[in-house]
Amino acid sequence: MKLSRQPYYRWLAAPVPEADVIEAYRANALFDAHRDDPEFGYRYLADEAEAVGQTMAVRTAWRLCSHNSWFSVFGKGKAKNGKRPGPPVHDDLCAVVDADGRTRHEFKAEGVNQLWLTDIVRHEALLNRVEVRDHHRLAVAAAR
Repeated sequence: MKLSRQPYYRWLAAPVPEADVIEAYRANALFDAHRDDPEFGYRYLADEAEAVGQTMAVRTAWRLCSHNSWFSVFGKGKAKNGKRPGPPVHDDLCAVVDADGRTRHEFKAEGVNQLWLTDIVRHEALLNRVEVRDHHRLAVAAAR
């Protein structure tokens, strides 16, 4: 199979690296502290883990808490910053759920002025103005 033997025997001697074992013990201590006091942030969780015997840097505690989504109950909620699109709006006439459960769009209209292909770019509530972009141009619609 043309495998080199040295890495295999190194893995055979220690199949799980020591750094991974230490990180698992630290994460376990942080999880136990978070389960006991969910209102603590990562700094207090690091202090609690140190009291149990798992010393670590605050940055390490932040990384472990962040990767495992262990946040304080008093912290900020998850931000909706465009990483995942939300569900289609209630009046989305193009949305069709296929057999796999995915939402896709079919742009079909039975007659004139039944289906419009546009997108709201910006909405200014103070001036009651909306900028709308269709597939040809950018238009500004204002109402008083």
